[in-house]
Amino acid sequence: MTDTRPESRETHLLVTLDVNGEQHEVLVEPRRTLVDVLRHDLGLTGTHVGCEHGICGACTILADGSPVRACLMFAAQAEGIPLRTVESLADGRELSDLQQAFTDHHALQCGFCTPGFLMLAEGFLAECPEPDRDEIREVVAANLCRCTGYQPIVEAIGACAARRRKEK
Repeated sequence: MTDTRPESRETHLLVTLDVNGEQHEVLVEPRRTLVDVLRHDLGLTGTHVGCEHGICGACTILADGSPVRACLMFAAQAEGIPLRTVESLADGRELSDLQQAFTDHHALQCGFCTPGFLMLAEGFLAECPEPDRDEIREVVAANLCRCTGYQPIVEAIGACAARRRKEK
């Protein structure tokens, strides 16, 4: 008997991902999301999986400096694009200025959404180093948090921006 069904074996692609300045070759199914590859293949579990629909922002990373939802991007699409995850922020055990501002302003409670907010803020501050409160509020509205009420997050981002301006 001849099998007339379409090819049942999944085709895999060898992709090279530039993550946090390191090159990683990964064999992936074409439909595999970037968030799954980051977490399960590369062990970068700071990028969280929330809604898997791009709504919550827990999976936000930087792709070529811009915030993107890793749950909405296929790993194969990320080849050749410099990616940064939350693991790139700290220098060893020393927190980045943004992470320290989140700590100082109590901008995290359960912590689930925090990596996404940190990466969203990192990309935003690179693009807009002197934001006002309204601009910060508009940006953070893109991610969901059920614990903080957003005010501490806004304050932390504002404080980090002020500190970076002062250090210039």
